[in-house]
Amino acid sequence: MELTAEEIRIAANTTGDVLAGFSDSRGNLIPALQQVQNKLGYVPRVAMQKAAAHFRIPAVEVYGVITFYNQFRLTPPGKNQVKICMGTACHMRGANIIQEAWERRLQIKVGETTADREFSLERVACVGCCTMAPVVVINEEVNGKITPTRVDGLLFAHELDKKNAAEAKGGAE
Repeated sequence: MELTAEEIRIAANTTGDVLAGFSDSRGNLIPALQQVQNKLGYVPRVAMQKAAAHFRIPAVEVYGVITFYNQFRLTPPGKNQVKICMGTACHMRGANIIQEAWERRLQIKVGETTADREFSLERVACVGCCTMAPVVVINEEVNGKITPTRVDGLLFAHELDKKNAAEAKGGAE
């Protein structure tokens, strides 16, 4: 996913601001990257390059840290974040099938964001709603007893909500 020049500028400035609060001790790498991600929602290439320069390590080492830990994202999150629970109960009740349905419908894989940046897809360990398994959290809304057909229904409802909001906005002007 290509970033715009404005997104690159914002990421570079934000990363610079974050790194200014850390000494160049290598032990600060992960906390600095966590702060970058907290501010941007992900860790872009420009942030990795700036971090590498700040900590005086090769950029490939920064990339290695980011790809080793599941907490880091390499792509911007979508406006709507879809999190598929992969806890034991959800897994046993077909969470993998639900994941495949989301991937097929959105045409992305887990860890990716749609080209229009409307949706991003993630797997999470457990959301604590085992009696509702399998569970998907969309933004902060918990959806239980998900089936592949419900995936289509949730996306259709989102499209309707988006259309209605656009019509309401157009009518208000």
